[in-house]
Amino acid sequence: MRMTNATMFARVLASDASCNGRFFFGVTSTGIYCLPSCHARKPKPENVRFFPTVEGARAAGLRPCKKCHPDDFARGADPVLESIEALVAEVRAAPQDYPDARAIVRRSGFGGTRLFELFRLHYHTTPADLLLRARLDATKSKLLTTRAGLAEIAGDVGFESLSVFHDHFKTFNGLTPAAYRALAATREFEITLPPGFLLGYLRRALSRDIHSVTERLAGDRYACVAQLTDGPAMLTLELTPDSVRVTLSSGPAAEGHALVIGLLGLDEDAAAFSRLTRRLGLARLVAGRTELRISRTPSIFDGVLWSIIGQQINFPFACQLKRRLIERAGTPFADGLFAPPTPAAVAALDPADLLPHQFSRQKADYVVHTARLIASGQLNLTALRTMSATRAERTLLAVRGLGPWSVNYLMMRSLGLPDCVPLGDTGVTSGLQSLLKLEVRPDIDATRRLMTVFSPYRSLATAHLWQFNQPIPT
Repeated sequence: MRMTNATMFARVLASDASCNGRFFFGVTSTGIYCLPSCHARKPKPENVRFFPTVEGARAAGLRPCKKCHPDDFARGADPVLESIEALVAEVRAAPQDYPDARAIVRRSGFGGTRLFELFRLHYHTTPADLLLRARLDATKSKLLTTRAGLAEIAGDVGFESLSVFHDHFKTFNGLTPAAYRALAATREFEITLPPGFLLGYLRRALSRDIHSVTERLAGDRYACVAQLTDGPAMLTLELTPDSVRVTLSSGPAAEGHALVIGLLGLDEDAAAFSRLTRRLGLARLVAGRTELRISRTPSIFDGVLWSIIGQQINFPFACQLKRRLIERAGTPFADGLFAPPTPAAVAALDPADLLPHQFSRQKADYVVHTARLIASGQLNLTALRTMSATRAERTLLAVRGLGPWSVNYLMMRSLGLPDCVPLGDTGVTSGLQSLLKLEVRPDIDATRRLMTVFSPYRSLATAHLWQFNQPIPT
């Protein structure tokens, strides 16, 4: 449908990236043309012209913006993003080559402020934090594949002292380096929880669907069946206020450990978000739950299925549809639980197979079509974990059936990206209305604007808004 000038100008004011490529706008007072998502200072409406192509803008005597690079977008290139992705790949491959974040800045060719902005935009992090996580990832690989001593490993990946290495490793992994190395020979381990960890909220997250056929919470014992590299495995967690005792029935323990860290949200910076809310004068958002964390899905495919199934229907019905899909395409495992279906199993279905289970034709088509993309390798879920947030978002938005809400939900709850907002989510808009005492619930544009203040922790802001009007769990 053709957009009016008024509608296009509203999209420009909202910096709406979903309109990139649908039109370009020029500013006659500056002689520059831009993408709708450009974050440069917004022009006056009387100075704006709209164009269907960059060629039309150039024919009008305008030149491309150096901030949003509309010509690059038009030809499918993004040299700034590509240079940042190449830099990040270098840091991850050899973190020991970068003594600190300043070394990353020097290598990049950008100024410090500009590089910081680019890392925030494309990776939802800072150069320093990305370097730390690259060192920790390199450490985990060395612990499992070499017999080198801890001091040697710490020095090899760039840590200046053994104590700093030890503290960071335990904070992000809930295990000491020595205990992590022991995962090569055991399938039982105990993760230490940070002080103030909110066990009640974890229980709530783990029991969202009380009738789930892949997971079960009984008191402080949680069991779930997950698809690991070697096949399905039962993961059992014994919850206590200070630690979580984990038992894995089969498969690599390190893989099970990574899954549990995601379930616990242990690698999220809850404290930094709480400090941000205090600076904003919005500490009531986190009151009573400063340590709230996002419990991630057991797999990316699980998140993909939920983001499609859960669209535009109520929560209980969405849970029912998911259970029926699992019973149709999954396999019985143990203790009355099912192993969740693989992409190949769902891809083997015909969309018509799901209609008797109350799937709409469109939802059934989206589920099967997406599973076929994954099973064929056209959509590589594993690769999403190491992509930039920008690249992951573009990749997912190109999949039929995945819109902005689905993609941001998936990026937040399955990929663990910290600066996402599932725009249009009623829990978010209801929470904002209550938090800010608004007369009406904000629309998508207002939600985008209001959530900006929580960047780069908008995922945690979303999680707190979901809980804002909910009773405190026991």
